[in-house]
Amino acid sequence: MSQAADLPGLCLAIAEHAPLPMAAVEGANHVVRYVNAAFCSLMDQPAEQLVGKPFAELMPEEGECLSLLGRVHRTGTSERLAQQRDSTPHPVFWSYAMWPLLAGGRPVGVMIQVTETAQSRGQTVAMNEALMLGSLRQHELTEAADSLNARLLHEMAERSQVEKALRQNAWRLRYATESARLTFVEIDLASGVARTPENFASVMGYVTPAGQHGSVGARLLLEHVVAHDRQRVDAALQGFFSGQSADKLEYRVLGDDQTERWIETRWSTEFDSGGKPLTSFATNIDITERKQAEQAMRESEERYRHLFNSIDEGFCIIEMIFDEHDKAVDYRFLEVNASFEKQSGLLEATGKRMREIVSNHEGRWFEIFGKVAVTGDPIRFVDEAKALDGRWFDVYAFRAGGPDNRKVAIIFSDITERRLSEQKLREQAQALVDLNSRKDEFLAMLGHELRNPLAPILNAVYLLGHKQNEDPLQQKARTIIERQVGQLKHLVDDLLEVSRITTGRVQLSQARIVLSSIVERAAETAQPLIVQHRHAFEVSLPPEPIWLYADAARLEQVVVNLLTNAAKYTDDGGRIGLCVEREGDTAVLRVSDSGIGIAPDLMPHIFDLFTQAERSLDRSQGGLGIGLCLVQRLVELHGGTVEAHSTLGQGSEFVVRLPAMLTSSSTPPPILSEPAQLRGRSYRVLVVDDNLDAAQTVAMLLEISGHSVRLAHDGPGALEVALAWHPDMVLLDIGLPGLSGFQVAERIRQQPTLETVVLVALTGYGLEADRQRSRESGFDHHLVKPVDFGVVEKILETVCPRDIERTD
Repeated sequence: MSQAADLPGLCLAIAEHAPLPMAAVEGANHVVRYVNAAFCSLMDQPAEQLVGKPFAELMPEEGECLSLLGRVHRTGTSERLAQQRDSTPHPVFWSYAMWPLLAGGRPVGVMIQVTETAQSRGQTVAMNEALMLGSLRQHELTEAADSLNARLLHEMAERSQVEKALRQNAWRLRYATESARLTFVEIDLASGVARTPENFASVMGYVTPAGQHGSVGARLLLEHVVAHDRQRVDAALQGFFSGQSADKLEYRVLGDDQTERWIETRWSTEFDSGGKPLTSFATNIDITERKQAEQAMRESEERYRHLFNSIDEGFCIIEMIFDEHDKAVDYRFLEVNASFEKQSGLLEATGKRMREIVSNHEGRWFEIFGKVAVTGDPIRFVDEAKALDGRWFDVYAFRAGGPDNRKVAIIFSDITERRLSEQKLREQAQALVDLNSRKDEFLAMLGHELRNPLAPILNAVYLLGHKQNEDPLQQKARTIIERQVGQLKHLVDDLLEVSRITTGRVQLSQARIVLSSIVERAAETAQPLIVQHRHAFEVSLPPEPIWLYADAARLEQVVVNLLTNAAKYTDDGGRIGLCVEREGDTAVLRVSDSGIGIAPDLMPHIFDLFTQAERSLDRSQGGLGIGLCLVQRLVELHGGTVEAHSTLGQGSEFVVRLPAMLTSSSTPPPILSEPAQLRGRSYRVLVVDDNLDAAQTVAMLLEISGHSVRLAHDGPGALEVALAWHPDMVLLDIGLPGLSGFQVAERIRQQPTLETVVLVALTGYGLEADRQRSRESGFDHHLVKPVDFGVVEKILETVCPRDIERTD
C-alpha cells in the first residue's frame, strides 16, 4: 500500500508542499502512515524505514510529545508543544504542532509538524531565545502558527482547484479521444522510449506494451500495416524518429482481430534551444468510417457519372438566376451530359448562361424552370421545338436540393421518331378502320349481289313445285337446285354474320323460349343434308321443357351449324346424335358424330375463324371455316360455353352449355309458325325490283296463290303505281334506280291514302344498319333474299284488306 493511500486529499496536499517536517500517524498506537521529504531529512532515514513503525519507536525520548499525541487522538483538539532536546552549548529546541485527522466526524489519526531551532556560532534565533527566556508571549507564537496555517490552507485551496481543473481537463481529453477514436504516441528521441495511453489498442487494433522501445514499437506497427501501405509508413517512421515533421499520413492496419482499419497520423517534434530534437509527439485517428463513407461516395459518384453519361436522355443541372423582383430571367448550366449536347445542339454549355448561348431564348422556359425551383413541384410536358426543325421533346424538370437551392435538374428526350411513329400508327389504324368499313360495305354489296340471283332461282324452284304431274327426273333436278341454293344461302348468311359478330355489331333479341323448340326447328333445317349423306340421326329431348332467355334465331343457327358440321365430316352412312339435358341450372346440348374426328394439332384452333380440317377432293363441301367460329361467338354472347372433344378417326362431340331459367307454367311463343295457309282472300301486292327475273318469279308465285300483282322496276314507277292502284302490300327492293327503296317508303308513308299499306323490304342488304334504316324509313318488315315464300304468305295473313272499290 502506498504511504499516502489512507490520507485525505487536503492533508496530503499540505504535507507535500510544506517545507517543514510532517508525519501522519494512525490509531491508538500512533503508527506512522505518511512522512514527507522534510521529515525523512530530519530523521535521516528514507520513508520506507519510517512508515509502519509506531511514533514512540522513532522518538522514544519524547515522552511529553507522546502523551500530547494521545490526547489529540482522543479529544480531536489541536495541540502545540515546544521543548529543548539537549543542553549542549548550543541547545536545540523542537516544537510540535498536532492536528487531528477526522473520518466520519471522529479522529482516526494525527498530523504532526516538527520544527527544529538551534543556536549557531553565537547567534540565537529570536524565537528560540524567546522560548528559552520566556520573553515571547504565547499568543504571539499562536498568531505566527495561525498565519502559517492560513498560508498553507490558502495554498492547499489553490492546489485543490488546480487539481480539480486538471481532473476535468483529463476527463474531457479522455472523452474527446474516445469519441474521436484518437490516441497518441510520445517518443523520447534520446532514449527511444515510447509512451501510449490506455486507448491505444482500441484505436489501433493491436496491443503494444507501455514503455515499448521506439524501434521495437515501430517494427510492431509495420507488422500490422497492410502490405500495400507498408513502404510509405516505413519511410514516415524514419522521419518520425529523426525528428522530421510531416503534415499527415493515411494508411491501413490489420488489427489483432483481423479487422482492417484506416489510420491518420500527424506528428510534430520538440527541439531544445540548440535545435536538437528532444521529443516527437504523434496523434493517431481511426478514420475507417470516414474512408468507408468516402469510398461509398466515390462509388455513388461513379455510378451517377456512368448513368449520367450513358443514358440516351439529355440531362442537365441548371442554376436559376432571378432579378430583384424574384423573377427568373436566366439560368446557368452547371452540368450536362453527352446526350444533352447531341439532342439540344448546345455545345460546351457547362458554366455558361442560357442567354449567352441563345440571346433570344423564349422567356417561357425561365418561367417554367423558375417555378420548379421556387415551389419544388416537378413538371413533365411534351414540347415541340419549332425552332429546331419541328422536333418533339419529352421534358421532365425537378428541383435538385432543398428549398433554398435554386438548382433544377432537367431530363429530356427527343421523341420526334416516336411521335412520327404514333402518327403513322394512327394513320394506319384509321386506314384499317376505313379498310374494315370498306370490307363491310363490300360484304354487304357481295351479299346483295349474291342474293339477287339466288332469289329468282329459288322462286323458280317454288314455281316448279306447283307443277302438276311432275316427272321423276324433273323432281330430282328441282330438289338438287333447291338444296344447292339453300347451301349457297347458308354460306352467304354465315359470311355476313361472322363479320357482324367480329365487329361487335350483333344485338340479341332475347325472350323466354323452350330449348326443345329450337332443337326441333334446327333438326328440320339440317335434315336434308343429313338425309343426303344417309346418316342415322338420333334426337334425345328431356321430358320436362328447359327454359332459356335467349335469341331463338341465333340459337337455332348454333344448332344448325353444329349439325351441318357433323354431317359434312362424317362418312356416308354414319351416325349423328343430338342430346339435350339439364344439369342443375345449366342447359346442356351435345352434338356427336362418328366422323373423321379432329387432329390434335387442330384442336386448340377449332373455333378460330377460317379454321377447318384439311380440304381434299372428297371434302368439297368443307365450307369456309366460319361455322364453328360463329357457334362459339353466339354461345358466348348468351353467357354460355362450347367445347369440343375428339379422337382422330373416331368421331367428335361438341358440348354447348347455356344458363337455364327456372321452369315456367306459361307456354313459350312459337319460334316460327308453320307456312301460312290462305284463308281464301285475295290481296293487292305491288312487287318492286330492278331485277326482272326476281320480280317476275315473285309475281308468278303470288298469282298462283290467288293474289293480284303489279310490277315496277324503279323508284318513281313504284310511287306512280302505288298512288294509282292502292296496294295492300308492297314488296320493295332497296337498291332501285331513280329513287332508293328507303326514299320510296318515306314518300308512301307521307300519303294519307296509303297509310295502311304494309311495306316489306325484300333486299339483298341484311346488315343491322340496313334493318335500322328500314325501320326509320317506315318499313314494317325486312326480308333478306332469297326468301322462303312461306314467310311472305305469313305476312299476308296480317294484312287488312281495304274496304274500297277496286278495279284491277
